[in-house]
Amino acid sequence: MNRQNSIGMKNRLITPQLVEALKNYPLYSQDGKGVEAVCVAVFQIGRIRWYVLEGQQEGDDFVLFVVVCGMCETEYGYVSANELASIEIDGAKFGMDCKFHVCQDHRFQPTKLKDICHADLQEFLNRIYSNEK
Repeated sequence: MNRQNSIGMKNRLITPQLVEALKNYPLYSQDGKGVEAVCVAVFQIGRIRWYVLEGQQEGDDFVLFVVVCGMCETEYGYVSANELASIEIDGAKFGMDCKFHVCQDHRFQPTKLKDICHADLQEFLNRIYSNEK
């Protein structure tokens, strides 16, 4: 499962399609765009979502700028793709004989933040940018 991808990385989350999409959105490229910023990918586990806005390779990792929803607080932040790929939830705690990992929603198409239908995300954006309307 940890096969090497086209840029020499061993991270199942960093697909050639994501690498291509992030070429147009390196870190800091969407500063100041607010709700108009484009989300290029979504990672998920359970009800937690990482909305990826920007990212670039740093050594053997990718640093991603995201909005994370579904934890204690929705917030902007930076996350390591290697750290995301290492998250594992033991299903035995819930009576299941499996492990859960962060995965990418491959159905997602790049979309402006303001147009993503997710209540926690929209509530966060409204709270942060309500004075800009």
